[in-house]
Amino acid sequence: MSDKCLSEVPKVMDVGETATAEEIFRAYEPYLRMVVRRQMTPRLRARFDSHDVVQSVWSETLLKARIGQRQFRLPDPPRLRAFLVRLVLNRFIDFYRRHRTSLDRERSLSAVDERNLPATRSDRPSEILQAGELWAHLLSICPPAHHDLLRMKTLGAPLAEIADRTGLHESSVRRILYDLAGRYEAGKAARSAC
Repeated sequence: MSDKCLSEVPKVMDVGETATAEEIFRAYEPYLRMVVRRQMTPRLRARFDSHDVVQSVWSETLLKARIGQRQFRLPDPPRLRAFLVRLVLNRFIDFYRRHRTSLDRERSLSAVDERNLPATRSDRPSEILQAGELWAHLLSICPPAHHDLLRMKTLGAPLAEIADRTGLHESSVRRILYDLAGRYEAGKAARSAC
């Protein structure tokens, strides 16, 4: 820790006083976060942050100091720093233990054998039939000049690409698709009213 940080630490190292504890926290937090970050692997960083560990230590330390369970009197900044590092490393170990089971179960997708993966869900025959009926209905309510536009959209082509291929403006493509959707909904409402 730099001399500048040590000069900011109060001369009386009584962590039991809230104001003093906050000053100590501000002075030591960057150093303590660095200590935690050096211990963390990339897999652990996905679970929690160095800030989480340091904040957890401070909140517990201040809480216990406020309710009078502990008074920490340390004679000089190096001993205070060693004490705080030990608290933070112990809390880091607690965080690691809390997440160890889930970390042990994680595996990289590149390490997974594809033959052991469950089969992808295929469409049921009823879904295929419904999709076919919907497609036929959309083609029947769509003017023949717009069939190619509808085919491109169902294949996932973006509006810009459809506009380029058809020679229409993007807003025209959007309007045609919007009108088609409106006709479909109106027909659906009429069928359900019967």
